[in-house]
Amino acid sequence: MARLSNFFLTFASLLLAGRSTAKYIVPGGRWHDTDGKLISAHAGCVTVEEATGKFWLFGEYKTEGQTEGGGVSVYSSDDLATWESHGLALAPVQGHAYIAPSNIIQRPKVVYSKASNEYHMWWHADNSTYGLLLQGFARSPNISGPYRFVNATAPMGNWSQDFGIFTDYKDGRSYSLYSNGDRKEGRDVYIASYNNDTTGLEKVIHRFDKYDLEAPGIIQTEKSYYALMSHKTGYRPNNVVAFRADSLAGPWSQPFTVAPLNTRTFSSQSGFNLRIKGSKKTTWLYLGDQWDSNSLWESRYIWLPVDIDEQKKSLSLVWNDVYDLNIKTGEWAAVEGKSYYAATNAKTSGGAFKQEASFASHGVIATGIYGNDSTVTFEGIEGTGQPQWVSFYYQNTDDMGYGDQPGGSPDRIGGTWQLRRIASVVVNGDTSELETLFQRDTNKGVILSTPLLLTLEKGRKNTITVGGLFNGFDYKGADLDRIVVYPPEKSSRRAR
Repeated sequence: MARLSNFFLTFASLLLAGRSTAKYIVPGGRWHDTDGKLISAHAGCVTVEEATGKFWLFGEYKTEGQTEGGGVSVYSSDDLATWESHGLALAPVQGHAYIAPSNIIQRPKVVYSKASNEYHMWWHADNSTYGLLLQGFARSPNISGPYRFVNATAPMGNWSQDFGIFTDYKDGRSYSLYSNGDRKEGRDVYIASYNNDTTGLEKVIHRFDKYDLEAPGIIQTEKSYYALMSHKTGYRPNNVVAFRADSLAGPWSQPFTVAPLNTRTFSSQSGFNLRIKGSKKTTWLYLGDQWDSNSLWESRYIWLPVDIDEQKKSLSLVWNDVYDLNIKTGEWAAVEGKSYYAATNAKTSGGAFKQEASFASHGVIATGIYGNDSTVTFEGIEGTGQPQWVSFYYQNTDDMGYGDQPGGSPDRIGGTWQLRRIASVVVNGDTSELETLFQRDTNKGVILSTPLLLTLEKGRKNTITVGGLFNGFDYKGADLDRIVVYPPEKSSRRAR
């Protein structure tokens, strides 16, 4: 996105063997670490420790009241689903010229430097007005840190805003990827090679001229390079595009979209690409962020498999509510759930009602969900007595603004378009255990999903009631198409 949203996309190469199997990955869910705390590692990367094969997640640390300048957090995992917090890899320093709490510390990326036998961290370094446009550099002998600040520089004298790193898995060479600002003199995206020590840049390999894109990252296959970038729409998601080339120097193809139109890349911005070379299959993952500008610390993660067709020279994201990834073999499989439809399995109350919708399941959608006086209740839901992921399929029609508010277009920075509707979710009428469901914009006639982890009683008599909560300007929940209830992990794991 532009100066308000700096969430970046790059690429990492992984050669994995003998690792444990992964637990479910749930795009858009509330992800917690092993201490039960919400994972806060936004706009970052996943780096693999070669000696152990362990995954390390780095990202912007954002908490309520500290949405910028919070430093860089770090987590470790053996399966890409269970994450242990190791605190801050790069902590802010009061009064520092570049990493003070008042500074911008965005889009951190970490690579291993074989030449120096240490880990190097790079990020978009700036002041609060985005007037510096630099790349920060820190180093550590340990992958978890702490990282020692070295400097913040302009890459070969140029501006640098959105930032990422790509490492070629064939020769180990790393490249800096960056857009050079929103001013009309900029609006280019660069691929520039690092020196052998990844301590500085040597030369520009390619420049994408005047596409006015950002958040660049690269996926590498045996035959191709795919550069993914997003448009500049602030924290609002948009249609991420990809370019293809035989070499980093180009020539590059015309851009093409990577997700169904009007889904705005499943309400996400590109962030990082992960290559998992297993014993049976190579899988690429799109690691995106689902920004929430109303509460940045609540922003979620959209991690999805990538489908690449080298014959057609195409790339697309594969949506799954819940999927199971085996990092040893590289195989993944969608987890199947049971659907309950608004048309046939739900009752409305108050002002809520069912309405004809040609794009919805069974041609009907539930709408008019205002507060707890107008609700939709799904009945006869089968549960196991254990925590289960439940995905809510909805339509949010706020895509062109609300009422007489100006600037409602989602394709303008500074508009008043809302990023979400907020709904309450109550299981079996127990209002003491009310859950909050965020429902981001979907465009009219476009249905997307968002998950919650709920505990349903064992048996087929459960109810789930959805109402509206205040989102800053009204109490309306999004229109509901259906819910899908997924089995608990331990009872439905694929045989290995």
